[in-house]
Amino acid sequence: MATITESALAQVETQGRLLNPVFKDKTHVPGRYGFRGDIALKFAEQFADEKRPPEISTDQVMAIAEAGKPGIPFMAGFLLSFEYLKLLAEVLDGELLPEGKYFVFCDNIDLSAKYRVPYGKATFYVLPIFEATVYNELLELLYLEKNDLKKLDTAGKLDKVAETALGFDADFETISYEDGLQRMGPVRNLGENRPV
Repeated sequence: MATITESALAQVETQGRLLNPVFKDKTHVPGRYGFRGDIALKFAEQFADEKRPPEISTDQVMAIAEAGKPGIPFMAGFLLSFEYLKLLAEVLDGELLPEGKYFVFCDNIDLSAKYRVPYGKATFYVLPIFEATVYNELLELLYLEKNDLKKLDTAGKLDKVAETALGFDADFETISYEDGLQRMGPVRNLGENRPV
């Protein structure tokens, strides 16, 4: 049986970076593999056999890759800090395409900001997160109606979002990664105000 390792997602799969999969399988498009879950960007130090969660990850990831074709043409995810964009680009190095569509929703950029950030061969659309989930943010950005997708299964939803995203183009302000570091806000402590 064909597996995700036949696609450009193989690199992150064999490194054990594809975590908490909601979906990791073929989609309805022949030869296409999809992933929904988290991607570990920086592993925590391991002691003996214990398995620890990654120090840094990109969460709520949606990505596709085609068997036998180079690169990951579409990916979206959440980053707690804009600074982690560098780690994301390094982890996916060699799999990001100049024509690829990459959407990163950051927790610590201005709520009115929308950027295009070239990094390596790829350009990332960097946006703030309002709706709490990458999926909802993408639907709004791509003008997709949630009701229209309700009848689709997870693979079908991923196909629809990916197909629409591949045609996306927006004239957001283009800034460098270094400029983004200057503009970003403080990183939120996710453990703050949580019941003990």
